[in-house]
Amino acid sequence: MPTASRTPTVAVPKRPEVHGHRGCRGLFPENTLPGFLHAAALGVDVLEMDVVISADHQVVVSHDPWLAAHLCRDAGGLRIAPAHERQHNLYHMPYAAIRQCDCGSEPHPGFPLQQPVAAPKPLLREVLAATEALPRPPGSKRLRYSIEIKCTPAGDDIFHPTPAQFLALVLAELMAADMLPRTTLLCFDPRVLRLAHAQLGTRLALCLLSEDGQTWPAAVAELGFQPDVFGPNYESVTPAAVDELRRLYPGTDLVPWTVNNPVDMQRLLSMSIDGLTTDYPDRLLAILAEEG
Repeated sequence: MPTASRTPTVAVPKRPEVHGHRGCRGLFPENTLPGFLHAAALGVDVLEMDVVISADHQVVVSHDPWLAAHLCRDAGGLRIAPAHERQHNLYHMPYAAIRQCDCGSEPHPGFPLQQPVAAPKPLLREVLAATEALPRPPGSKRLRYSIEIKCTPAGDDIFHPTPAQFLALVLAELMAADMLPRTTLLCFDPRVLRLAHAQLGTRLALCLLSEDGQTWPAAVAELGFQPDVFGPNYESVTPAAVDELRRLYPGTDLVPWTVNNPVDMQRLLSMSIDGLTTDYPDRLLAILAEEG
């Protein structure tokens, strides 16, 4: 009796993740609750955000550790002079004072499709609670979070705490919300990632962000361990660089930032990356839907 032939198993490529940069900066003001809620409703896989620390040690969602002149007005509703924005140091302001400042109503010249809406800088715990309460689109997995600690050696004790204290404050919020399993911690500063790796091991995914001017292997070598995710500037992504990363660090996901042009999205998707961080998640979702 002849043996039935077995159909070879064909690996199905993993769908690249959609990471909403600062929520969906191209559509709503960055790092604001309206932006995060809109991105989650669109169906992003991951919400990317930045965190800083207030004078009373609250974890605040903000890219800059000061009130950026092009984004915010002060507590009195007055415009902030660009030359003086660093004087509005969030690390020297209690959160009650930070919350009085509108960081959503100013039209953003770099994002003409952005819908201005009055919004303060929210607390991390506030964002997590609000987005977790939002129903997910049909067929979507549970929302995940990429949280970037904004830390530099030059900013220690000036614009933020030292890495150990900064990390401890962020981890306390994530643990209180039971979010460690669904969070990736991002940082350009290797000091923060080394501390997190030593304290938590595999309990928290870690992403090394890479600036221009440094090769990918050199950046990982400087870190001292293999990160779960590597996040380079999308302009540095080439087939040769991707192949080298896959060969040297198998198992490390590749999630470039910040990709907004559909042509660039298509180019990067052709290289089998694991995810894209974008200010326009609606554009990337549409491309992925069209490609099936």
